Amino acid sequence: MEMKPNIILSSLDLERIEQLLESLPDSQYSMHASLLEEISRAEVMEPKDIPPTVATMNSTLRFVVEPSSMEVCATLVYPRDANGDQGKISVLAPIGTALLGLSVGECIEWMGPNGDRISVQLKEILYQPERAGELHR
Repeated sequence: MEMKPNIILSSLDLERIEQLLESLPDSQYSMHASLLEEISRAEVMEPKDIPPTVATMNSTLRFVVEPSSMEVCATLVYPRDANGDQGKISVLAPIGTALLGLSVGECIEWMGPNGDRISVQLKEILYQPERAGELHR
């Protein structure tokens, strides 16, 4: 597997994700080990310092999923906001974890449930709360 790209998290997103993970039942802990791994390797910045090209929580993103070459536009959200809406992806979903902190143009891959490699490339950030001045959402 190729080396993972650097990721950037806002201090606010990190704090909320850590609280979310702490609130999960122990039985779900191993399911979210990849999210724990991702946040542990992230560069953390204050919301006002987040580059406008980074996928943060509540950002609307355009990305391509391989090997299907499917292009998707969706908002990265906390589980309580996902509600099965096709336009929203929970940060707890494997693709949500992969997108978190990724910069435009970067690609990350992971092993899918069937043992096949899946990758996602971030093409564009259509909306980012930090870029819009929403620093305390």
